[in-house]
Amino acid sequence: MTLKIDGIVPVMLTPFNDVGQVDYEGLANLTEWYLNNGADALFAVCQSSEMQFLSIQERLKIARFVVFQVGGRVPVIASGHVSDSIEMQHEELTALSQTGIDAIVLVTNRLDPENRGSDAFKENLTNILTLLPPELPLGLYECPAPFRRLLNDDELVFCCESGRFVVLKDVSCDLETIQRRVNLVKGTGLSIVNANAAIAYDAMKIGSAGFAGVFTNFHPDLYAWLYKNLDTQPPILGELVTFLALSACVEPMGYPMIAKEYHQKIGTFASSFSRAIDYDIFERHWAVQNILEHVYSGATDFRKKLV
Repeated sequence: MTLKIDGIVPVMLTPFNDVGQVDYEGLANLTEWYLNNGADALFAVCQSSEMQFLSIQERLKIARFVVFQVGGRVPVIASGHVSDSIEMQHEELTALSQTGIDAIVLVTNRLDPENRGSDAFKENLTNILTLLPPELPLGLYECPAPFRRLLNDDELVFCCESGRFVVLKDVSCDLETIQRRVNLVKGTGLSIVNANAAIAYDAMKIGSAGFAGVFTNFHPDLYAWLYKNLDTQPPILGELVTFLALSACVEPMGYPMIAKEYHQKIGTFASSFSRAIDYDIFERHWAVQNILEHVYSGATDFRKKLV
């Protein structure tokens, strides 16, 4: 496998119009926004994309659309197998493999949907590997929904030894675990990419090959600057690390809708409609508009300072 997935990997939103249909013009604008703001790869059809709320036809069309829009400028990876049934997952993944994406990302909790343990995980993974084109690179994603299913060390080594995997989106949110995983996969071609903003800088310092968290939907360019300046110690570094960690505390306030409100504000697309969030975030999360404004103005200030 020669594909390398590292750097800043935005977890893509799915723009909808106000009646809940996929907004492909907005998706094109969003794709360009990621590319213009430091993306090294794009993760389409993931939890941030509301994949559990998309039909299989929508998941496939979105994957194809992003591949077309990107036009080879960066790798496009995608997930989208959401079924409990392994047989249905086979159908989902086989169809996804034909969309032109650069790698399919397998969701760890779907490989062990009843959380039965390593034997079930390995059996299901082995069956899936026999169905997918051997030349198509694969990734792993410890998606938190419907439950977070972290890989143990033996399972990670098992995946590495298959020679099929190029990236793990790490959702352990734990520096000790990331360090151990980085050591386990050394020399295998599999990148460990952390998804937790609170530890983003420290994770990069110990070997996380970039960042793939939800705040790539707000200021991916700041994470890109951080990743490219790991070996320097400018005075502003500590301030930026603190800002990135604290601004990410907005996530529980109605994500992904809150990210869509942000993009509506900056003009990427027109609607903040979300299939995953069925309540008024401004009513439930008091003064969240003001918090979003602070995130926006704070990121703008840092961009001026980092020029």
